[in-house]
Amino acid sequence: MNDDGGGAPTVRALRIGLTGGIASGKSLVANLFVKLGAELVDADQLAREVVAPGEPALSAIRDTFGPQLLTSRGELDRAALRKLVFADPEKRGALDALLHPLIRARLLARLAEVRRPYAIVAVPLLVETDFATLVDRVAVVDCPESLQLERLMRRDAIPRAEALAMIAAQADRATRLRAAHDVIDNSGDVEHTRRQVAQLHLRYLELASRATHSSTP
Repeated sequence: MNDDGGGAPTVRALRIGLTGGIASGKSLVANLFVKLGAELVDADQLAREVVAPGEPALSAIRDTFGPQLLTSRGELDRAALRKLVFADPEKRGALDALLHPLIRARLLARLAEVRRPYAIVAVPLLVETDFATLVDRVAVVDCPESLQLERLMRRDAIPRAEALAMIAAQADRATRLRAAHDVIDNSGDVEHTRRQVAQLHLRYLELASRATHSSTP
């Protein structure tokens, strides 16, 4: 239990870490939870914020990886950065070391503002990083790797070799599933996924209610 500074005790929202392989359907699932009333804290959105023009991280990326990663408007060329780091694990590690502390700080600040029973904390690399320590439960969006590859190639209009390299840069499917408290199968149609999300929404409300009651003096 936390104190808001005004003497009234407040209970921290239940934190559900949402993750999955690239192109598995995390955004779809996150949006379905939001429609049901969940709060969304999206690490990808925070990552975009910390590299916006004028932010120190953008200057650090330019100094570390070169000015070619900035567009003519002074913005980050995300496609160029993605190709660079996915092809070089050492550079990917350097980028993570630069950005993850900044993203983590913003994520914690946003979580502190949540006033709904639970929050969906969407983090693509939740299993691979210490961001998992910030959540109470892990929900994994899952689909067969063959379908993941097909979706990624279609979504980003990239060749098979590049898509395979991007998939290989993440934890494998088995590792994610071992870390999961809940699994959302996104290999079917949207309605199939929506039904699973609706069931988990009720489950998370129940867990959040239990946490509230257990922390009440």
